[in-house]
Amino acid sequence: MSKKIKVIIPCDEANHVCDKTQYKDATLWEKIKLNIHLIYCRACREYTKNNTKLTKAIKKSEVECLDNTSKEVMRTEFNKALNEYK
Repeated sequence: MSKKIKVIIPCDEANHVCDKTQYKDATLWEKIKLNIHLIYCRACREYTKNNTKLTKAIKKSEVECLDNTSKEVMRTEFNKALNEYK
């Protein structure tokens, strides 16, 4: 029995691989299949282009996230206010 190598992927899988690539979770084989897909799919090329722009914009913005302690304080205060409202 011979195994066929599946190189052609559908758009939803290509978009998923694109997202994985953004977070550096995609394997080399997935990247190869994505690039083959991008050769013939204009919609996925546009999706990839927009995804790349988004990644660059987020990295450039230097957004700082709250630490876990601050999040917990906010959660506690929110729940307290919610219980008072009820």
